[in-house]
Amino acid sequence: MEKIKMTTPLVEMDGDEMTRVLWRMIKEELIEPFIDLKTEYYDLGLVHRNETDDQVTVESAQATKKYGVAVKCATITPNAARVAEYGLKEMWKSPNGTIRAILDGTVFRAPIVVKGIEPYVRTWKKPITIARHAYGDVYKNTEMVIDGPGCAELVFTAADGSESREKIFEFQGPGVLQGMHNLNRSIESFARSCFNYALDVKQDLWFSSKDTISKKYDHTFKDIFQEIFDKEYCDKFKAAGITYFYTLIDDAVARVMRSEGGFIWACKNYDGDVMSDMISSAFGSLAMMTSVLVSPDGKYEYEAAHGTVQRHYYQYLKGEETSTNPVATIFAWTGALRKRGELDGIPELMAYADRMEQAVIRTIESGRMLKGLAQITSLDNVTVLNCSDFIRAVRAEYEK
Repeated sequence: MEKIKMTTPLVEMDGDEMTRVLWRMIKEELIEPFIDLKTEYYDLGLVHRNETDDQVTVESAQATKKYGVAVKCATITPNAARVAEYGLKEMWKSPNGTIRAILDGTVFRAPIVVKGIEPYVRTWKKPITIARHAYGDVYKNTEMVIDGPGCAELVFTAADGSESREKIFEFQGPGVLQGMHNLNRSIESFARSCFNYALDVKQDLWFSSKDTISKKYDHTFKDIFQEIFDKEYCDKFKAAGITYFYTLIDDAVARVMRSEGGFIWACKNYDGDVMSDMISSAFGSLAMMTSVLVSPDGKYEYEAAHGTVQRHYYQYLKGEETSTNPVATIFAWTGALRKRGELDGIPELMAYADRMEQAVIRTIESGRMLKGLAQITSLDNVTVLNCSDFIRAVRAEYEK
């Protein structure tokens, strides 16, 4: 069978530990036999990141801006234990955070729905996509420990030297203090990424925050979303037959629990962090959660939502079999290849991605699955496979 030709390379970002092992298996078994694969390769494994003083991460993000589509393996964000384990020069920042900042992107995460892995929320019938703003708030906060009585103030010194002050609290004893910020241009990029993605997948878009309590900070998010929607996207949404609306986050949670799914839920940074974990767990497994970073100017970076599966990697190094779930990583590749085919006008590449995803789903729905899924499935008489046997079973299903 003649391999499918590509005209523009994908940016390929390799990663760490067990997901790096799966990465190689997926390419060898599910991609390279069928596609004349073209990639611009970047090794984002922690060892190479350390050797390059993490410049390889910056270069991979810049390449994504150039080529438009990337696929990324899970990577380690080192803590103190990892610094010692790998002998790092310093505690390097999150690769995902670096890439998000360079692309000015928004993270969209959605569950992969298969029969036999039923959501814990009985009304959910369709995937719910979480759109997480990836800048500011608690992740770029400044904190202080207050030792005793005193007055805390919020002070802004303008470029001309003038000051604005707001009293925060009059401490009568010890406590803690936290300052957060965001940027209008980042919120605008977040809004446009959400509106564009909703049009791309033709799904309704919800946005939620707490503007009744945060009358300036959260209200700014609400106002920017509404202004951009009214000026740039209202007619496009009507033409696509989809809707946008704003609601308070507590109301959104109640609506989500009563819904059947099938929409995009846009959240501020921390809200999106928490709600994406809630959605993935309620749908059954973080290993069945896709993730795509979308910039406001239409650059895409696909990856799995989970981490590097450290425990399984140590088992693998001992020569033990592992039942690591590769599904989200497979879908990262198929998502990137589908988008590449769409942008380059290669329908065969898009069809390959559709068929490969169908092969994965059919394999699971036929009762052949990984241990983690076997523990939560409602199917009877399942066969538990290790990760390499599962990938081979998917290939056999695809070749049918």
